[in-house]
Amino acid sequence: MPLRALIFDVDGTLADTERDAHRVAFNQAFEMAELPFRWDVPTYGHYLKVTGGKERLRTFLNEHPQFPQLSDADIASIHKHKTAHYVAMMDAGLLPLRPGVERLLNAAQDASLILAIATTTTPANVESLLKSTLGTEALSRFHTIGAGDIVPHKKPAPDIYQYVLQQLGLDAAECLALEDSENGLRSAMAAELATVITQTDYTEEQDFTGALRVLDQLGEPHAPAQILQGRESGQSIVVDVDTLQQWWSEVR
Repeated sequence: MPLRALIFDVDGTLADTERDAHRVAFNQAFEMAELPFRWDVPTYGHYLKVTGGKERLRTFLNEHPQFPQLSDADIASIHKHKTAHYVAMMDAGLLPLRPGVERLLNAAQDASLILAIATTTTPANVESLLKSTLGTEALSRFHTIGAGDIVPHKKPAPDIYQYVLQQLGLDAAECLALEDSENGLRSAMAAELATVITQTDYTEEQDFTGALRVLDQLGEPHAPAQILQGRESGQSIVVDVDTLQQWWSEVR
C-alpha cells in the first residue's frame, strides 16, 4: 500500500502563527471589547494547551475570576473580531510560511500525492493564510480542508482527522500527518496516522512520544533542518517526499 496523502496542521506547522499573529489579534480584540487584560508571550504559550480560540479564552477566564466572566455569545463575538484582525494581518502579507513548507507542497503535488488540511483554526484563518502566502489559487491545492467547528471535538480528539480521512476516502494507513504540537500528535495518532513533528518555540518542551520524527523545521537546501528525535537524531536534513516515504514505510 503506497503513501497517497499528506495531511497538514496549520498553526505552527504551515506557518508560525501563534505568537505574532493569533496572540496579537486576540489582544486587539480584547482592547476593542475594553477588557482589562492582554496576553503576553508566556501567557499565550501556557494557554495553547487548550485547542480552539473560544475554548482558550473560556479557560483563561475560568482560571482568572477577577476578570469579567463573559457569556458564550460574548466570547463568540470577541473571537469573531479576533479572526477579522488575524485575516487583516494575513491579507497584508505579514507572516511567511515556515522554511521548507512551500517547497514540500510543490514536490508533493509533483509526486501526485493528495494534500489535505486538518486544523482547529477557523476556515477564514486558513483561507487568509494560504492566499497570502501561496496565492489566490492556493485553496485548490488541497483536496480537503477540515477546519474549525466542523467536528464536535477539537484536538487532541481525533475527530478532525477522522473527518478528513472520510472526505479523502482513504485509510489512515495510506496517509501521513504533519503537526507541531503534542495535542496535534495525540489527535493524529488517535486517528491511527503516522505523524512527523516540526516543533516551534512554543512546543519544544512537549511530549512527542510516538512521532515518526521530530524536527525543528522541514529545511531548505541552504538551511537544513535538524532531526531532534528519531533514529537519525542530531543529523541535518532537507525533508522531501522521498524522506517522508521512507519514514512512513517504517511503520507500514
